[in-house]
Amino acid sequence: MQVGIQFFPDIGPETQSGRDYWQNALKLVGLVDRYGYAHVRTVEHYFLPYGGYSPNPIVFLAAAAQVTKRARLITGAILPAFNNPLKIAGELAMLDALCDGRLDAGFARAFLPHEFERFGVKLDESRARFEEGVEQVRRLLEEENVTCEGRFHSFRNVTSLPRPIQSPRPPFFVAALATAESFTRAGTAGYGIMAIPMAGGAMRELLGLYRDAWKRAGHPGSGTVMLAFHMLCHADQQRAEAIARGPIDRYLKSLVAAAAEWTTGASSADYPGYDKVIEGLSRENFDTQVAKCAAWVGTPERILDTIASYREQVGDFEIASLQVNFNDVPLAEAMDSMRLFGERVLPRV
Repeated sequence: MQVGIQFFPDIGPETQSGRDYWQNALKLVGLVDRYGYAHVRTVEHYFLPYGGYSPNPIVFLAAAAQVTKRARLITGAILPAFNNPLKIAGELAMLDALCDGRLDAGFARAFLPHEFERFGVKLDESRARFEEGVEQVRRLLEEENVTCEGRFHSFRNVTSLPRPIQSPRPPFFVAALATAESFTRAGTAGYGIMAIPMAGGAMRELLGLYRDAWKRAGHPGSGTVMLAFHMLCHADQQRAEAIARGPIDRYLKSLVAAAAEWTTGASSADYPGYDKVIEGLSRENFDTQVAKCAAWVGTPERILDTIASYREQVGDFEIASLQVNFNDVPLAEAMDSMRLFGERVLPRV
């Protein structure tokens, strides 16, 4: 299993400035090569404390690329619904150059109704915009003199510059939360899958759909699964729980608040059952997240047991992406957690 770190800002100016958040994030990135973490990843979200400090993952990853010289840089994930594919392709290739071919390009449909409303994009166009956008970016990275006549974006005879370092392009990942069709489509396309155990539910079944679709499409191997977890490692179990409890509870409340429209009338055929998903998340807390192994909290031994238990539940997965400074976890605690995990857990997984 490869293990990396991810940054999902979940704070606003009243808690920490953007300058302090990202400067602290770079200090955490400074530990990555020393302890053998495999990647650095961040998201694209807007406007609210849930993710709003990261409107462009490429900006931060370009800075992180200069701090770590070995880890992969992962967009986790870019939102084609709100971006022109010509711009995405050029920026991804530029980042691939800056990190000397260490980029993994992750894409997502977006799922927060308030973002769609503010960008003036219809929820019911989500899947169509995503599929068209990812395919156009793929072609722009792989080919020259590209012509596309799309529903949302069209262009003729375009060669995107710079050209990517990796050939034919950086690996693609697709983010999925709970929609079976998203897992199946990612497998059919031959892309890696990025999923989140936080919501619980049928992760074994969803990953099975992904791997089955991958094999039916004739791709070699069985695909690549990346799962995201909160992580706080400490020599003392009670102290680990005390540090992580409040930030995880606040993180969950922030997520539910950002997605509240799903429970107050928003609906779309592109997001079946999302009202129930968010209602379910509203009942989650620190204890339930730890119990379902979505949060890895405790001593190195306890975390190793948690990893083993989760793998028994859902099967093998290739990559774990750990949130280490979630919500308002202090920098010193996050750094100590990364060091201890790197010394005592990483060599054993």
